[in-house]
Formats: sequence, structure tokens, C-alpha cells
Amino acid sequence: NMVPACLLLALMLLAPALSARQERGLIFNLEIGELCLQSAQCKSGCCHRVSGLSLARCAPKAAEFQECSPKSIYGVYYKCPCESGLTCDADKTIVGSITNSDFGVCKDPRGFYKW
Repeated sequence: NMVPACLLLALMLLAPALSARQERGLIFNLEIGELCLQSAQCKSGCCHRVSGLSLARCAPKAAEFQECSPKSIYGVYYKCPCESGLTCDADKTIVGSITNSDFGVCKDPRGFYKW
């Protein structure tokens, strides 16, 4: 199974960083660009990976009109959820959430734009 192997690799890569920066509590409150395993670890609230084989890093949440993912239980995103106050206008089908392909666009629910 590929997922546990990737998780093990990520943990091995995080181990030196964890021991080197304990004064800040590296497991949580991570800055943009730092390696992560779950979005809860990131100050921004988004642990992002480019592909299934890439390492996940903390990234900023999506701004208005940027691509997004609805918030999920997985904790790692291919597209970050929207900034506070915006909604991710995406197809929220069960198939999309399982395959992590339910991307949309951030929009202001009070906005004047109609999609």
C-alpha cells in the first residue's frame, strides 16, 4: 500500500526537524512552507500537496476566485480551503470527496457575482 509508505517517509523526514526546533513546538503552529502531515498543524489551516507523491507543506488558504477544496476530514489538500468568510463553490458529491477531486472556486456568498 502506497499511503503508509509515503507517511513513513514523511515522518522520517520530519524527525530531524522535530528534534531541532522543539522550543517552538514544531508539531503545531507551523509556518507557510514547513512540512506537515495534517492541516491542524499549520497556522494557516491548510496542509497542501501538489501530487500524491509530493511532500505536504503548509500553504495559505485560497483567496476569492482561486481554486479550492471544501474542508474535509483528510487533513491534507490538493487545493486549500477558502479564507474566512468565503465559500468553496464545488461539486460536493461523495465520489469527489473520496477521490479528492471535488475542486471549486472561492467566492463571497454575499458577493454580486453570479456563477
